[in-house]
Amino acid sequence: MSLAATTETQRLRSYWAFYWPLTITGLALILAIQLQNATLARFPDAVVELAVFALAQSTFALFSAMLNFTPQLSNLFSRSPLAHRRCYRFVTAISIVLTSAVALLAITTPGQWLIRSVYELDDELLSRVCQYLVYLAPVLLVNGQRFYINGLLVQARLTGWVTSLNVLFLATTLILLVLGFISGIGAIYTLCGAQFFAAVVHWLVGIAIQRKRYQPPASPEHEQLSYQELTAFFLPVTTTGLMFALSRPVLYAFVARTPDALVSIAALRIGFDFSMMFQQAANQFRNFFVTFGLEDLATKKRFMWLVGGLLTLLMALFVLTPLSRATLSALLGVGPQVLERAVDIITIMCALPAIIIWRNYYHGVLMVKRRTNSMALGGILRVAGIALAAQLAFLAGGLTHVSAAFILLLGFLIETLVVAIGRHSLGSE
Repeated sequence: MSLAATTETQRLRSYWAFYWPLTITGLALILAIQLQNATLARFPDAVVELAVFALAQSTFALFSAMLNFTPQLSNLFSRSPLAHRRCYRFVTAISIVLTSAVALLAITTPGQWLIRSVYELDDELLSRVCQYLVYLAPVLLVNGQRFYINGLLVQARLTGWVTSLNVLFLATTLILLVLGFISGIGAIYTLCGAQFFAAVVHWLVGIAIQRKRYQPPASPEHEQLSYQELTAFFLPVTTTGLMFALSRPVLYAFVARTPDALVSIAALRIGFDFSMMFQQAANQFRNFFVTFGLEDLATKKRFMWLVGGLLTLLMALFVLTPLSRATLSALLGVGPQVLERAVDIITIMCALPAIIIWRNYYHGVLMVKRRTNSMALGGILRVAGIALAAQLAFLAGGLTHVSAAFILLLGFLIETLVVAIGRHSLGSE
C-alpha cells in the first residue's frame, strides 16, 4: 500500500473515530422523541394527543432551534479564557430571552391569538397547546447550558463523553416517561416533566465531565473576541435554525385545513420524527468541519458520501421490510389509522440523508470561514418554497401526507442549492 493510501486510510479512521459517537448522540436525542410519541400513543384518544403535542412541539421548536448551533459556537470561539467567558454569557443571555419569549407567547392574549390564527384551533385545543408551551419554556434555559458544554467536549474531541451524556439523557427520559404514564399523570405533565428533568440531569453531569476532562487548546485563540463577532456569527445560523423549525409548522398550518387533518398531522409527526434519526446523523458533519478544518477536502468528501450511502441503505432496509410496521405498531404503539400514512412518509424521506449531507458540506465550509449569511438566506428560501408549494397543492386539492413529505424535501433541496452558490461565491478564499 502506498504512503498516500496509508495516510488516507488513517485519516478516514480518525474521522470515523470522531464521528460515530456523535452519530449515537444524534440517535439518542431522536430516540427520546420516539419515546415521547410512543407514550402519547398509549394515552386515550391517542390521535388527538399526538396532534396536540405535534403542534405544541413544533411551535416550541421555533425557539429551541435558535440554540441548535450553540455547540458549533462554543467549539469554534471558546478557545481562550476571555473568549470562554464571553461565549458563555452570550449563550446564557440568548437562552433567557428565548425562554421569556415562549412563556409570553403562551400566556398573553396576542400570543394566543397568533397560535389560534396559524393553526385554526378551537378553544380547547388552543388551551392545551398553550399549556404545553408554558411547561416547555424552562427547557430552553437548560438547553443553552448543556449545548454549550457539548461544544466544548467536541472541541476537545471527547465525543465519547458526549455520547455517554446523551445516552444518560435518553435513559432518564425513558424512566420519567414510564413513571409518569404508570402513575396516571396527565400527558402534558408527563411529556414536559420528562424533557425538563432529563435536560437538567444531562447539564449537571456535563458540568462534572467538563471540569474533570476538558482541556482548552494549547494555543489560545480569539483572545480579543467581541460580542459583535459572536452576534455576526450567531444571527445567520440562528436564522438557519429558526427556518428549519418553521418548516413543519408551515406544512401543518396548510394540512390543518384539509379533511382528516388530525390523522395526517399525527402521521407526519411520526414519519418526520423517525426520519430525523437519520437526519441527525447527517447533521453531525457540522461539528466535523469546525473541528478538523478544511484541509484534505477530497478525503472528507469521500468519508461523507460513504456515511450518506450507509444511512440511506439502512433507512431503505427499514422501510421496505416488515420491520417498519412492526416497529411503529408494536414498539411505538401507532394505530392502524396513522400507521400506513407514516410508512408512506418515511419511504419518501429516504432521500433525506443524501440531501442533508450535501447541504451540510457547504454549511461546514461556511461556518469555518465565518461566512454564514448564505446559510440564513438558504433557510429563508427553504421556508418560502415550502409555503408556496403547500399553498399551490392546497389550492389544487392535492395536499396530502404524501405531497407534504415531498414538499419538505423540496424545501431542503432549495436550501442546499442556495448554500452551494454561497460557498462557490467565495472562490478559493
